[in-house]
Amino acid sequence: MADRVTVIGWDGSPLTDAARGALGAATLVAGAAHHLALPGVPPAAERIRLGSVALAARRIAAHRGTAVVFADGDPAFFGVVRTLRAPEFGLEVEVVPAVSSVAAAFSRAGMPWDDAQVVVAHKRTLRRAVNVCRAHTKVAVLTAPGAGPAELGLLLEGVHRTFVICEELGTEREQVTVVTSDKAADHSWRDPNVVIVIGGPAGAGEGGGWIAGRDPAAGPRGWTQPAQAYGGALGEGETDLLRAAQLARLGPRVGDLVWDIGCGSGAFATEAARGGAAVIAVDRDREACARAESAARHFGVQLQVVHGSAPHILENLPEPDVVRIGGGGAAVVSAVADRRPQRIVAHAATRDAAELVGRDLTEHGYQVECALLQSVELDTRAWTETERSVAFLLSGVLPDRAP
Repeated sequence: MADRVTVIGWDGSPLTDAARGALGAATLVAGAAHHLALPGVPPAAERIRLGSVALAARRIAAHRGTAVVFADGDPAFFGVVRTLRAPEFGLEVEVVPAVSSVAAAFSRAGMPWDDAQVVVAHKRTLRRAVNVCRAHTKVAVLTAPGAGPAELGLLLEGVHRTFVICEELGTEREQVTVVTSDKAADHSWRDPNVVIVIGGPAGAGEGGGWIAGRDPAAGPRGWTQPAQAYGGALGEGETDLLRAAQLARLGPRVGDLVWDIGCGSGAFATEAARGGAAVIAVDRDREACARAESAARHFGVQLQVVHGSAPHILENLPEPDVVRIGGGGAAVVSAVADRRPQRIVAHAATRDAAELVGRDLTEHGYQVECALLQSVELDTRAWTETERSVAFLLSGVLPDRAP
């Protein structure tokens, strides 16, 4: 095992005394090509070009001597320290930090970032990173080859954003470029880069305060809000308790993409977005689309509202994680199930209609549950009934995708 492992963060600034001392004593140095070319690297030291951190950690663990690992920015922030400290390698790690690439990117842009979301995009997480960019007004994306500015722009089709692209921060080739998201795919971008993604309606719920990133306590309490919060009477299938049950079954979360088909007033779509998920609200009624946009503005969340009739309008939408079907019948249920979201919820007014939906979901491989929900609203001054609603709630879970 290496006698000592020092991880040095590098941001282009001169190395500190502690970093120079560790580097001068190193018998093994790992890092990117520009790190290994630094003048302080001992000529006799073994050099490892850092690709897979896990492979490098195994070589370091087998090395007899002192090792230095270079990493861009702060190596403890989405960096190599987590892998090097994994129990299987048994390494004792000292860290000499530097300014993180995210902090450097926002400083180049002259922007605060305590209200920003920070995500890592690589080939396995690119879609979830894009969903965060859909849902939030300020996001920093730490990219990887194959999951860079061009790919982000392509997957954000239909959602306007501004990209601040910071390439090779801290090097002589550093460059900062501002483009709209639809133009990002027209360029070739150098790695490594950080993309600051900005956009959305003014006052969309992001702002500095007591907690970094999005304030989870912003807005009124409660998963669902009363009809008055959405301008009055809501449509069939939009009662408070039914919406609450649908949210509970779907469990939308940050990084998810939610489809709300037949969004009506936009109540469910808005409430899913308040939880941090990206939401596409679909309705064939232009007035419903306008109401959904108004609700989103009122609660300070972002929705992509799509006017059109399901199932045809769904063909070109990006892949959903969870879906609420507010209307459209068996054809819509089948079209949604064909896209294989993790979870689907729907409702029906009669048992026969519920059986049709449940049978369709079962045939598509979903595990189906159905419950009869009845809610009775009372006037508490006289304890008399003012409104009653009954609906069958159906939920389908895809076993091979259910976390």
